[in-house]
Amino acid sequence: MSQSVLYDALGPRARRRVTVWSVLALVLVVGLVVVAVRRLIDNGQFEAEKWSPFVDEPLVLQILLEGLRATLQAAAYGIVFALVVGTLLGVGRLSTHRWISWPCTAVIEWFRALPLLLVMFFFFLGVPALTGINVEPLWSVVFGLTLYNGAVIAEIVRAGVLALPRGQREAAHSIGLRDGQVMRLVLLPQAFRIMLPVLISQLVVLLKDSTLGFIIGYRDLLELSGTIHRNLDNPLQVYFVVAVLFILVNSLLSWVAHRVESRQRRKFGTRARIDDVESALGGGVGGTPVIATTPTPVGAGSAGGRT
Repeated sequence: MSQSVLYDALGPRARRRVTVWSVLALVLVVGLVVVAVRRLIDNGQFEAEKWSPFVDEPLVLQILLEGLRATLQAAAYGIVFALVVGTLLGVGRLSTHRWISWPCTAVIEWFRALPLLLVMFFFFLGVPALTGINVEPLWSVVFGLTLYNGAVIAEIVRAGVLALPRGQREAAHSIGLRDGQVMRLVLLPQAFRIMLPVLISQLVVLLKDSTLGFIIGYRDLLELSGTIHRNLDNPLQVYFVVAVLFILVNSLLSWVAHRVESRQRRKFGTRARIDDVESALGGGVGGTPVIATTPTPVGAGSAGGRT
């Protein structure tokens, strides 16, 4: 279909109005940017001494790189643990045994509903108060990232498995495989192949969530950048550089996600749509997520093939 079924195509007058308002909005945005830049110039925010420490002071770069290393360390631990926990919870929720599926469902819904920062506070403040065991800021961040993002990844895994044709499971059962073998050998490999771009996108979110660690004293990039601007009195410049670093890292992860999606689309003829996964995650416990997929192309067969 060449026209959308959701709304009527715009006529000539409507298109002219849209064009006029678009131009006016663009002019307004450009004007605001010019005013903001002018104010920054008047306040001396573009003077050389505000930016030179990032080039002339090796200690500043060393602190920034140390903070970036700490941020990536927490994110790396969180990614590994969240993938493991999320896979186990997702498979458990799909179990036909209620004594497995119900607890997994409760854990998933519980940690999806809690704010991530609250989970971090629980490990940093609650666990020492309840058990007397001190949890380092790094592990408070990692455990919080693991439980929160693991719950989200569990729903992604569940959505990926449910997106597969029912014939996959039935065919596996017909050759004598048990439920656990069907999940491990047949369904999960295909689900991960379909959902890999969406999983990588969730890992980008996990990386950004790791910055909440500075609130509980974890010396990550945001925490150490605060030390720099308090000594140099250039917060705008410091946080601009920090933003650039995060943009570079997240852009790299997004590029990986795009490459993986393009590669698997060429190889397997499948594509996972992130909007479908988000709508699936918004469903309740009994919701059945649907993920759009394109069947794997099948060759035409040999010349001597019969139907």
